[in-house]
Amino acid sequence: MFTRIRQAGGLTMDRGEYSADFYGVYREMEGVLWKLERAQYFHEPYSKSWVAWAEGDWDRSLALIEAASAEYEADLSPRVELRRLRIVERPLSPYLAWELRVLAARATAGEKARVLDADAVRHLERDRPLPELLIPAGDLMYEILYDRGGSHVGGRRIHDRELIEPCLTLLTDLYGQAEELPAYLDREPLPHLL
Repeated sequence: MFTRIRQAGGLTMDRGEYSADFYGVYREMEGVLWKLERAQYFHEPYSKSWVAWAEGDWDRSLALIEAASAEYEADLSPRVELRRLRIVERPLSPYLAWELRVLAARATAGEKARVLDADAVRHLERDRPLPELLIPAGDLMYEILYDRGGSHVGGRRIHDRELIEPCLTLLTDLYGQAEELPAYLDREPLPHLL
């Protein structure tokens, strides 16, 4: 099912167009917003904490994550439950060790993040890894686009209910198999960020 997404018709937008489009939908929506993250690295120079991590400043990176808690809370709509499924490869990369700390702070703010080992999705990845997705409704899905270096370059807006609804069913099933982020972090202590 997920392999069909890349061939599906949709409107391709650059990063600015995608952000404006998605946040317009997000401000008006109610219910569950699904997010699937599969890539093991994203280039995030717009995040002060990521920049500190990339520069090797562990303590400042952690302090910036903690300082951003009000920002994470402000990102969440009281009418929307954000369910994030984070696929992880083992051993965890330094990037994922950093990102899972950010997701833990976001979970404290109210996100519903879960973690699933990549082995659980290998059967769905015959040709390529799963796409990065945001699904705000049964008739709307965004494929989030990144370049080879992990920089966010835009997104594709897809309106194909016959594709989106089975994707939602599969994503719901995978989310049900996944471990809640706080429990995962209790069981799997994160390595040093660097």
